[in-house]
Amino acid sequence: MGYTHPAESDFRGRIGRTIADSTPAWPEPKFKQGSPNVVLIVLDDTGFAHLGCFGSTIETPHMDGLAQRGLRYNNFHTTALCSASRACLLTGRNHHAVGVRAVSNMDTGFPNTRGAVTPRAATIAEILRDAGGYGTFAAGKWHLAPMLEATAAGPFDNWPLRKGFDRFYGFLQGETDQFNPELTVDNHFIAQPRSPEEGYHVSEDLVDQSIRYVRDMHSLVPEKPFFLYLAFGAMHSPHQAPKTYRDKYKGVFDAGWDVIRQQWFARQKDMGIIPTETKLAPHNPGVQPFAELSANEKRFACALQEAFAAMLEHTDAQIGRLTAFLEEMGLMENTLVIVASDNGASQEGGALGTMDEMKTFNMIAEDVDEAVKRLDDIGGPDSHSNIPWGWAQAGNTPLKWYKQNTHGGGVRDPLIVHWPQGFDGRGEIRTQFCHAIDIAPTILDAVGITPPSSIGGVEQMAMHGVSLVPTFKNPTAAPGRDVQYFEMLSHRGIWKDGWKAVTHHTSSVPFD
Repeated sequence: MGYTHPAESDFRGRIGRTIADSTPAWPEPKFKQGSPNVVLIVLDDTGFAHLGCFGSTIETPHMDGLAQRGLRYNNFHTTALCSASRACLLTGRNHHAVGVRAVSNMDTGFPNTRGAVTPRAATIAEILRDAGGYGTFAAGKWHLAPMLEATAAGPFDNWPLRKGFDRFYGFLQGETDQFNPELTVDNHFIAQPRSPEEGYHVSEDLVDQSIRYVRDMHSLVPEKPFFLYLAFGAMHSPHQAPKTYRDKYKGVFDAGWDVIRQQWFARQKDMGIIPTETKLAPHNPGVQPFAELSANEKRFACALQEAFAAMLEHTDAQIGRLTAFLEEMGLMENTLVIVASDNGASQEGGALGTMDEMKTFNMIAEDVDEAVKRLDDIGGPDSHSNIPWGWAQAGNTPLKWYKQNTHGGGVRDPLIVHWPQGFDGRGEIRTQFCHAIDIAPTILDAVGITPPSSIGGVEQMAMHGVSLVPTFKNPTAAPGRDVQYFEMLSHRGIWKDGWKAVTHHTSSVPFD
């Protein structure tokens, strides 16, 4: 009920010879009355331009609504890859320092790439639970445990429940089938609750469970604050959504990626997301002008983009369900909601896109003339699709390159912050440089908790990020840093005092 059993040394009463000359005492709750709730929503492989409020024509009304009543940050950066960005978001430290240089599937035997977060960098959930008395819930993608540990045999040291979360419902790997996921509850695997034929989709399930966790706690201990980490499988492949959403986007992108990209670019300027003098990056290497594709290549590319858009709108609808629940419970006013992407749009679909992304990872070319015979399968349970480079670059408008790269297309992502009781955002845009490592310090600053020097007997490394709270009310607040490095899969970059140097690394070329 929000109280912990005190150690004998913490007892503040008096124990005499009898009850008559003894004084009982009970521990105070760790949480402060009125502490804000925190909801951190993480999208996967969502580019700078993909949300409607960042320029896209894909419909994302619920995220757009949060932006209209809150703030959009147009200079937010990540690491360019999912596990690494999640390590930054949850710990407030740089990914190399905590042991997650790339994805958790990789363990090189060196401290910077162990596939798991070091105990010396406690997660925001550990701090909020132990120092702030928060209820802590995680739903969705984890991808912060080495894959060798992601089995029923454990060990469970790097699973969510050992990283500060009271409850977990989701999947441990980097992606999962949205209609037939590999589901984990707390420390054990379960079968999905119903079939795709019965209307199952994992994004809906994740929000159902998130609502249940919050309702259960709030119904019994309404004064206790909560932290919900909701990490969708979207927009990572496979791009899958209910048929009603897929049907809605039929033919919407037939003009091709060059035309759509120009439209989104113009919308970004009109919105003030980018300066009016911004130049649109040229085609990334390997991206053909859409007009030069064959008829089948165009049909295939557009069907893949339709599935992407359907999944994004469907995900937005689930966010809308969650925020409607928070409104219904009277919690939305004092809930800090943060929506971010972990990296830019994916290049893993290849030049022409793919019906089965595993082909890309195994260097097997997609036969487009065969694939177009199954266009109706794309986005459904019988596909594992990903978009081609041209559509990925459109999603990263106006930037170069993609996920995995330290150019803007990989590391510059949408960020929305909404907190009615904390500030009146009114749809404003913030331009300060910020990074995924700033999210945890921002949350702690907002709730009034100083990071402890030791957690669970383990001395903690200092946080590398800085709080964004000063920017909530002051649009001209100076960035809290003057330098930030980038490195991913040997691509490198550094930002300092508003300038950025960056390199696109070619494998086997000497670093000098």
